[in-house]
Amino acid sequence: MLLLLGSCAPAVYKKLQRTEGNTACIAAFKPHIRRALYRTSVDVTGNHLSGLLLIKQMPDSSTRIVFTNEAGFSFFDFEFSHKNGFLVHSIIPKMDKEAVRKTLRKDFELLLMEVADTATVSSVFQKGAERYNAFYAGDDVYYYVTDIPCAQLIRMERGSRKRKVLEATRGTMKDGVPESMHIQHTNFNFTIDLKRIDDHAEE
Repeated sequence: MLLLLGSCAPAVYKKLQRTEGNTACIAAFKPHIRRALYRTSVDVTGNHLSGLLLIKQMPDSSTRIVFTNEAGFSFFDFEFSHKNGFLVHSIIPKMDKEAVRKTLRKDFELLLMEVADTATVSSVFQKGAERYNAFYAGDDVYYYVTDIPCAQLIRMERGSRKRKVLEATRGTMKDGVPESMHIQHTNFNFTIDLKRIDDHAEE
């Protein structure tokens, strides 16, 4: 698998205007997933993977993300832990590249809103009728875009202080769990689609 990273992403954040307020309102949008199964499609630079992605909270409060094909063959098994950080339990050789692992980690951090809990610096910006709640993690900025009152989450973005590298959206929430999620990278051909299914499993 080859990742073709580019530098032509538009400088969309230059016109953001810093405004009053804090990012605490974002906590209301954080998903609370004990167990959720998603039919998943991943397309990256000409490679296509499809199967089932399980997100599950473990007894120690860590979160496991396991992506398998329909036959149960595992593409990757990741863990987010407040104690140990991000762990890769397994990943297929075709995806076992630092750029892939790092990109997937950041993608799921954005979707699960992990960075909102761990970031020590945040800011609020405004552009038109949208409020950008920004969380800083190294050179990356995770943006949760809401309406001005911060009553509705419109979309999620990640980039630098100037350029956007991906945009993510999610469907309706049911009992704190997104019914669907979509990620579209802007600097190379990489998309992830997740649609929740009922696996009739015991929680």
